Amino acid sequence: MIARTPTRFGLVGAGGIAQAYAQAFQDSDVADLVAVADVRTEAAEAIAQSLGCASYGTHLEMAEAEDLDAVVVCTPPITHPDIAVELTDRGLNVLCEKPLAIDSESARRMFDAAAKNGVKLTMATKFRYADDVIRAKSIVSSGILGDIILFENVFAGRVDMSQRWNSKPEVSGGGVLIDNGTHSVDILRYFLGPVAELQVVEGKRIQDLPVEDTVRMFVKTESGVMGSIDLSWSMNKEQPYYLSIYGSQGTVLVGWKESKYRRSNDTDWVQFGTGYNKFQAFRGQIENFSRAIRGEDKMLVTPADALASVEVIETAYKSLRNNQWQQVVHEAWQPEPARGADPVAAAGKVS
Repeated sequence: MIARTPTRFGLVGAGGIAQAYAQAFQDSDVADLVAVADVRTEAAEAIAQSLGCASYGTHLEMAEAEDLDAVVVCTPPITHPDIAVELTDRGLNVLCEKPLAIDSESARRMFDAAAKNGVKLTMATKFRYADDVIRAKSIVSSGILGDIILFENVFAGRVDMSQRWNSKPEVSGGGVLIDNGTHSVDILRYFLGPVAELQVVEGKRIQDLPVEDTVRMFVKTESGVMGSIDLSWSMNKEQPYYLSIYGSQGTVLVGWKESKYRRSNDTDWVQFGTGYNKFQAFRGQIENFSRAIRGEDKMLVTPADALASVEVIETAYKSLRNNQWQQVVHEAWQPEPARGADPVAAAGKVS
């Protein structure tokens, strides 16, 4: 078998999330990190030095100087559309951190640019790549839990957000709802398909922030499954399992340190996982994206998935403002023909 040359990645943004990517690249034989860019040049240099790669002050400098195949974007959400469009216009594939964009119009602009330039763009959402989550999805899909009735997700931990960009709405697009809720929505859709309607209720604001720091989201999927999602930056809801799925014939629990399931007639739980491994999940993301670029695999998170995530969060904020249930409307998106593509053939393409 002929050995493949690793996919050459650049990294835009050198904050906390970039550190996790840096570790994931070190453990991958499929993808190499060859350059880092950040307007805070000292931050870019620190990561670059630890990995023995180049550093730049802007993503455009990096794109011009390096022979890259793809770029991971780890900057604040408000910057995602412009950076993604500028990179895809240069023929680069883009793996963009969640939330993809703060509104669906911006997200569509990003995908239009990628389609026009014939490159791949997707949203990074690490939990889809966690081994325990993938195994739990297989258990649910097997039917041994019967008809799925209820979905519960909790991402609630006390974090001081007063000095972080995530709590600045002009940069982040909102608070804990868009920040942690984007993960929640994507996990729910991964297991149960499209969301039909939802309602969001805000809790008491504990931190002196201009955005929501605690919310509860109630959802109903198109298949009729109920769900509840608890999100908070201001309380520790100390539960060993962040994901619980209840069926008519059993239950599956996905946790931080173990994951297990039990059918209704069984006495004992069956452990199938050892918990959440962040670096394994990040490595899975970049390797899936690398193989998709090469045509060796399908992207686990499709453009339709990423756009739906933005639309559901957009609807969630509408519910938060209106204090009532809202239907989730998914607008059809058709990619523009790539440059040089046959417009007749492209018209029949489904994203």
